[in-house]
Amino acid sequence: MYGEDLQLALYLCYELHYRGFAGVSPDREWDPELLRIRAALEHRFLSALRADARVHDSVDEALAGLLVEPVEGRGVTHFLRDEGELWHVREYAAQRSLYHLKEADPHAWVLPRLWGRAKAAMAAVEFDEWGGGRADRVHARLFADLMTDLGLDTTYGRYLDAASGEALVTVNLMSLFGLHRALRGALVGHFAAVEITSSPGSRRLAEAMRRTGAGPAAEHFYDEHVEADAVHEQVVRHDVIGGLLELEPHLAPDVAFGIDATEFVEERFGARLLADWRASRSSLRATITQETVDIS
Repeated sequence: MYGEDLQLALYLCYELHYRGFAGVSPDREWDPELLRIRAALEHRFLSALRADARVHDSVDEALAGLLVEPVEGRGVTHFLRDEGELWHVREYAAQRSLYHLKEADPHAWVLPRLWGRAKAAMAAVEFDEWGGGRADRVHARLFADLMTDLGLDTTYGRYLDAASGEALVTVNLMSLFGLHRALRGALVGHFAAVEITSSPGSRRLAEAMRRTGAGPAAEHFYDEHVEADAVHEQVVRHDVIGGLLELEPHLAPDVAFGIDATEFVEERFGARLLADWRASRSSLRATITQETVDIS
């Protein structure tokens, strides 16, 4: 259920709810036949996630694993910090661009489905992600600047053809949770997992950018996330999750599932990257070229 064909088809269906595609009518967003196909794909995807990722029965147990940094980390961010080369960094950025060029947008779907303390806190964190009202501070804009430093094309969706199925899964998970009111608890769990793990991971990635000479904008993107997400972690844990479960305690298993599913798909993506890189081969399905930026 995590293969490239299914995940690409699902990604294309979901993208109609974001910016769509050139030459495709906006009416396709709510095409009944296309929605029927999407529902069938989602059923297979969600069923596989529930079978493969469900580990914790309580939110506290699920969160506990995120709050402890391993003494000897062996993940992708550790690899990039300690031994990654510039081509590794470029590949990582190209694959992550499928999310980061619309950063925070999938999580916005949950806002109309929350209320009270959870809604206010979620909106506050999203406001930060969107630059606090400043277009030049929107995180998607900062990531585009990072891509420019790395000689990557900043066109939205440019690297869809090159991205691995494992990368598509990480983005589709957000859209799946976000577009279904019944999965609002899982979306909150996903958001918590992202925010809690972001700060230490971003610190390692900032060091990787400096060590490989990726450029000032590349460094700045991750430096920004070290600070911002350290604050967001507390808000999400205490006010978003706390506020949600205060009003809807029956959603606790869904929140835990969202956390566990996020860890599961991220670990799959990381394993794919490291397997390819340690074998000295590209993790991409297509070659990416170095873009020349005219600064005259």
